[in-house]
Amino acid sequence: MRIAAVQCAAIPDDVARVCATVRERVAWADAAGVDLLLFPEAWLTGHAWDAATVARRADVAEAAIDALCRAVAGARATLVIGAFVREAGRVFNRALVIAGGRVVGHYDKAHPNEPGVTAGETFPTFTAGGMRFGINICADANHPGAAQRVADQGAAAILYPLSNMLPLATAERWRARSVDNLVARARQTGCWVAAADVTGTAGDLRSFGGTAIVAPDGAVLALVPEGEEGVACRSIR
Repeated sequence: MRIAAVQCAAIPDDVARVCATVRERVAWADAAGVDLLLFPEAWLTGHAWDAATVARRADVAEAAIDALCRAVAGARATLVIGAFVREAGRVFNRALVIAGGRVVGHYDKAHPNEPGVTAGETFPTFTAGGMRFGINICADANHPGAAQRVADQGAAAILYPLSNMLPLATAERWRARSVDNLVARARQTGCWVAAADVTGTAGDLRSFGGTAIVAPDGAVLALVPEGEEGVACRSIR
């Protein structure tokens, strides 16, 4: 399976621009033979740390997801992209798996650290390029059990959508630790690990980016440079 993880600027509250950007990345991915294309956490409508913004973005997620599915209907690659969503009166931090222009599955963050977000309880696995994979989201990487739940189902890879857009002092603390966590989860589970993060600034917040592909032995085989937009891409088996 050929996997690509995208490091990019946050584009909050601009679904049309996000869809156009995703379309560009999909065109590149399809030309490059990519099977699985990963975007950052809640990137479709924007991540947030306050309850009001989280709720507002969850309320527009359904229309945003429909627009994205139309935009990528002809894609060869399977996409993993996130959004806050509202379901049965509860808000989840969700990673959507999109293939052929439709949502074929999802994973809800098991250890959400955003206000008003409900914890997911299941750890589904999926297939792309003939390989089984699962998903953890950002703070889930601090919890070895979340990765193990995926690995125990025979997954060969674990995907981590990230959003390390944080106050500067916090961002500095996570500057190396984010990738260190990915290495630890790869060594723990014996799985490939791929992560996609945002980079840049948003008001008083900063993300250095932690987009990487890590081998099962913990070797970091692809890493997008700090502060740059780009793609970590690797064929894994």
